Amino acid sequence: MAEPKSASSKTSKPSRAKTGAPVERVASRVEAYRELTRNFVRYPCVMRPSNLTGFERRQHVRDTILEDHAIRIDQKAQGAREKFEKLSESPYSFFRGTSLLFHRDMLGEDERMPTVLALGDVHPLNFGIMPNADNVPIFGVNDFDDVLYAPFTWDLKRGVTGFLLASAEIGGHGRKTREKIARRFVAGYRNGMRVYARHDRKASEQMRPDNSPKVIRRMFKKARKSRESWLWDRYLDEKGRGFRANGELTPISSRRDEFQDHVNTVARQNGLEPGARAGELRVKDVCVRHGQGTASLGLPRYYCLIEGPSADATDDLIVEFKQARRSALDGLVPENDFHAGDKGDRIAHGQSVHLAQGDVFYGAVEIDGESYMSRERAPFRDDIDLDDLSKKSWRHYAHACGVALAQAHARSDDAGALDYRIEPRILEAMQPFALFIDDLLSFGGEALERLRHDHALYRKDLKRGAFDMAQKRYR
Repeated sequence: MAEPKSASSKTSKPSRAKTGAPVERVASRVEAYRELTRNFVRYPCVMRPSNLTGFERRQHVRDTILEDHAIRIDQKAQGAREKFEKLSESPYSFFRGTSLLFHRDMLGEDERMPTVLALGDVHPLNFGIMPNADNVPIFGVNDFDDVLYAPFTWDLKRGVTGFLLASAEIGGHGRKTREKIARRFVAGYRNGMRVYARHDRKASEQMRPDNSPKVIRRMFKKARKSRESWLWDRYLDEKGRGFRANGELTPISSRRDEFQDHVNTVARQNGLEPGARAGELRVKDVCVRHGQGTASLGLPRYYCLIEGPSADATDDLIVEFKQARRSALDGLVPENDFHAGDKGDRIAHGQSVHLAQGDVFYGAVEIDGESYMSRERAPFRDDIDLDDLSKKSWRHYAHACGVALAQAHARSDDAGALDYRIEPRILEAMQPFALFIDDLLSFGGEALERLRHDHALYRKDLKRGAFDMAQKRYR
């Protein structure tokens, strides 16, 4: 069976050209891919996108990227062109920003493997320092945009591919070192899963400055910064009453009351009462944030400035609202009995499951008819500087990321939708371990070869204007 050529749903109304012929944007193909996933699981031999070669592969890469960015292109969203340029910079940037392309190559895979709440976009820069419920910095998984219930191996496969690629491109390491780093990531995952299988600590355990490996403690030290200097250096206007206006921030103070309602909604969702460090939860100002992220460049993003308890602009809080999208894994993972929710609710569910006592400002609201997720920005929110890692530090960092991912997956039963203990099933499914890890490395090697080829095709298409406008269907 060939890759589906036509859409199964319409997401835009036809318009008419001067000739009277209807024109419409080519619609999402998620449902078509969902059916292809069912067929791959059902039948012994089905053609998948990863099997495409030559011009057909080039067309698939182009169509998938256009489909993934159709709304941003149609709306001429600020940041859309910037994202396309960023994708062209390197294979690793391309890998980070094309999760949908990567996962469509995996559709239907590992149907027999245990299901967890998967992170969906595992790579070295999607782990980092962030605030917990008590505003204490912790280390863990930190990007929940693609969370979905899926085989646990999907996260390991993307993680292995990410570490192989980043250690080559950023670390400059040879093949043997790259494979050692990827092996340490998987070993960290297994070690963490073994601990959680023996001890019921997954519900409360956190990686903090006092109990982290040295490579993570250095991250905590680097991320340490006073809230006052962070606010005044980056965000506040000259009087501290609102956001400054610059290339990154555009104040929209007229919408303050509207966003006060959104902050109140998130507070109700999380049982957050006025008082303590949140003050009276009063919104001082609102701004549009431009040019942040990789995968989400070009999507609307707002910051709310919340007055702190001192009311002197030294301890204010910033809550971010980012437009939520469908998970890149949706329609591609084998069907299961567990539902994470939709868009913003799904992302909030992911954070509540994956992090023990995480950020109290994670939530979901509707803004201008679209679903948005929320979270707190913090002076110590940071990720690793891969350029600074030695070979030894690369291995230690990969191991720590594996442990963090194991905790996120292990919480799929206690805090997530699973109604049975997941750890023993995962450990059993990883046996024999030598074969399991060899399969992951083989997958990663093939995925990298395909990705580098796709990146070259993408750069050619970008130069020729392939992403200047969304695809249309003409009569």
